[in-house]
Amino acid sequence: MRDKTAIAGIGETAYTKRGGMAQSEMECACEAILKAVDDAGLKLSDVDGLCAYSGERSVLQEVAQTLGLGDLTFTNLYPGGGNSAAGVVGNAAMAVGTGTAQAVVAYRSICQGQHPRFGQARSGSGVAAANLSGLADGPRAFTQPFGQMSPAQMYAMDAQRHMHVYGTTSEQLGRIALASYANAQRNPRAVMYGRPLTMEAYLAARMIADPYRLYDCCLESDGACAVLVTTTERARDLRRQPVLIAGAAQGMEKGDGPDKMRRPEHLWTSAGMTRVAKDVYARAGITAKDVQVAQFYENFTGQVLMAIEDFGFCGRGEGGAFVASGAIDWPNGRLPINTAGGNLAEAYIHGLSLVLEGVKQMRGTSTSQVKNAEHCLVAAGPTAPPSSALILRRFR
Repeated sequence: MRDKTAIAGIGETAYTKRGGMAQSEMECACEAILKAVDDAGLKLSDVDGLCAYSGERSVLQEVAQTLGLGDLTFTNLYPGGGNSAAGVVGNAAMAVGTGTAQAVVAYRSICQGQHPRFGQARSGSGVAAANLSGLADGPRAFTQPFGQMSPAQMYAMDAQRHMHVYGTTSEQLGRIALASYANAQRNPRAVMYGRPLTMEAYLAARMIADPYRLYDCCLESDGACAVLVTTTERARDLRRQPVLIAGAAQGMEKGDGPDKMRRPEHLWTSAGMTRVAKDVYARAGITAKDVQVAQFYENFTGQVLMAIEDFGFCGRGEGGAFVASGAIDWPNGRLPINTAGGNLAEAYIHGLSLVLEGVKQMRGTSTSQVKNAEHCLVAAGPTAPPSSALILRRFR
């Protein structure tokens, strides 16, 4: 279904640090959806499908009722957290491409100041909620007694392994954080706008889970965003320049899963996205050489570095040298990344804001616009699989 569907509208609330949002999470979700529909030049009555993350608290049924939507022919939840960012858009595109629905909105609302923090360790904690028994269940029964209680601790082990095997350094991880913060200084919407980061400050920051320091970790934010997907044929006649969905992919590699202790050895130095990368390139009919800008889901810097390798922008183990060379820096790098600031410096809206930035790049409206960009990769992972990815293409 290459180029048969398109993103016709995007919408977002203001983004704040954790606890800074006056509106409820549901109000944020509705605001973002309303803005996406208006951006496309459509009416709420035109929306006949909704996609959201499986952990979304602004649930589909309540959103539809609150907004007074008409009959829905498609509803969908993508399993997981940040791995869902491209997946919800891909599922919306599948619904539109098969004729199941005509206009589908994918959205994410998250107000961490109003609910338990996603990164907070608590007995029995899972993606959606704590186990009411107060006991660690499933794989957590084997990890929490040994002190692995937070995402930072979990993903730090992958980074340590990459450093051990390939000689990756903290300074190289810092280049990813610095690139995101530099881009945020050009984006007035970013939570970290006006707060530039230096390598000295990065290295001096407190350790969270070795090797991850404070600035290796994503923000905790409040806000919401949404995208509207319809057919390319319909989108070409709407208000805004459509952005083509050239390719979408999702999935997980053999042996991967939330229980990292049972992963195959090769996945300890990977973001677990090599299969997704192969599929999304094939479906878009391009290779890594054709991508001019990318938005990588960065819960932590090391996972970005490994995803860069998975998607073929450099060889395995070469990610450290790649980012240190300036390749990810705007405006002159080979592959500017996270050009609005990403999860590290714009806002942590569980990665869906990365899709919105990809749309802005293809429209030519980004605050860190990459000149003559024709393709943008959005890579959503490597939180608990299945991961997902999109190739967005400029409409001509």
